[in-house]
Amino acid sequence: MKATLKLIAIGISMSLLVSCEQEYIPPASADGPKYVVEGYIEAGQDPTPTYVLLTRSFDFYGEFGPDQFTESFVHDADVRVSDGSIEVALQEICLFDLDPAIREQVAEQFGLNADSLSVDFCVYLDLLNQLQPQSGKTYDLRILVEGDTITASTIIPMAVPLDSLMFEPPPGEPNDSLARLTCYISDPAGVKNFYRYFGSTNGGQLETGFSSVEEDLFFDGKSFGFQLFNPATDNGDVDPEEFGLYFVGDTMTLKWCTIDEANFDFWNTLEFARANQGPFSSYTRLQSNVTGALGIWGGYNVNYYTLVVAY
Repeated sequence: MKATLKLIAIGISMSLLVSCEQEYIPPASADGPKYVVEGYIEAGQDPTPTYVLLTRSFDFYGEFGPDQFTESFVHDADVRVSDGSIEVALQEICLFDLDPAIREQVAEQFGLNADSLSVDFCVYLDLLNQLQPQSGKTYDLRILVEGDTITASTIIPMAVPLDSLMFEPPPGEPNDSLARLTCYISDPAGVKNFYRYFGSTNGGQLETGFSSVEEDLFFDGKSFGFQLFNPATDNGDVDPEEFGLYFVGDTMTLKWCTIDEANFDFWNTLEFARANQGPFSSYTRLQSNVTGALGIWGGYNVNYYTLVVAY
């Protein structure tokens, strides 16, 4: 009898939940596509030239493919970066307009394979490195396009490099083909610091893992070691036992970045949203620092580390 009553109660509860649900259909954008900005300015070791990607957003119900992606790039904009002393106009470059040799060099700079590109990738670039970015300086971005003005500001923080890196045997059963990476850092006391990292293997493309940013809220002023996951294992094709680990004999390159707070907020919210997808997840609003558009204009201070995976 009790079991029957329990089933009836569950059935009533489920019917109430279903009757209270309302189908949500995402509305089409009433204002049309919005501008999307992704731009970076780097100081430090072997910095990437200052660049800005300027595109239009896609409608929720729209098609998405190579043709639509190519058409999303916004051309003939006036894109300028200023440090308060000089102002530099960035030059628009589209890969399909370049000679093959130059195209390959530019594509490599942005982690792209020039031979397999099906999209005419366009970027606004400080081609002559006129800006010479420096630690502690503020850099303002201003874009004039089709009668609209887009602005943003970022600061390149002082670099906080790693003290050392060390490969160690992974936990669990002995395994001489895999290794985990432990990094050691001395975080400056009394200063809010924010970090992001990229990794590549055997000269491949630099990429980030499922969680690439961190702040020093809980370790301000401390010296300690922490494990850094291998971004190349962040996909569904990797054996779970290999997740986050490195393969002995490979050559690993780590791009370690000290970033500003706005840059951290953007990537932190983006990665949180990406990791919490599904029908039962909550909506996460990305923290953009761009006025007049969506996206990020971020300052990096960069250090590179290259070493063979061995212990």
